[in-house]
Amino acid sequence: MGRRKRFTLMPAIALAALGVMVALPMLSSVRLYAATAQRYSTVIVQPGDTLWGLAAAHAGPSADVQEIVDRITDTNHLQSGALQPGERLRIPDDK
Repeated sequence: MGRRKRFTLMPAIALAALGVMVALPMLSSVRLYAATAQRYSTVIVQPGDTLWGLAAAHAGPSADVQEIVDRITDTNHLQSGALQPGERLRIPDDK
């Protein structure tokens, strides 16, 4: 009768320890940064207001007005560019 080999955990433990030794220095060098909180102004739409006009009025000196229009649209879940007088919009503060 042949002798059966016994399964040992030593190779698995050695491999896990090696993985930890390699991964730990890489994980310790990772830095996590919290995003800054976005601030908003609330605007009540007046007759004749447009998304472009509101974005341009709230844009900083070097801001891209189209990007602000897109952010207003996303923030307020607008389906189109048509605004209704009396509607409340949240405008991202970029100034």
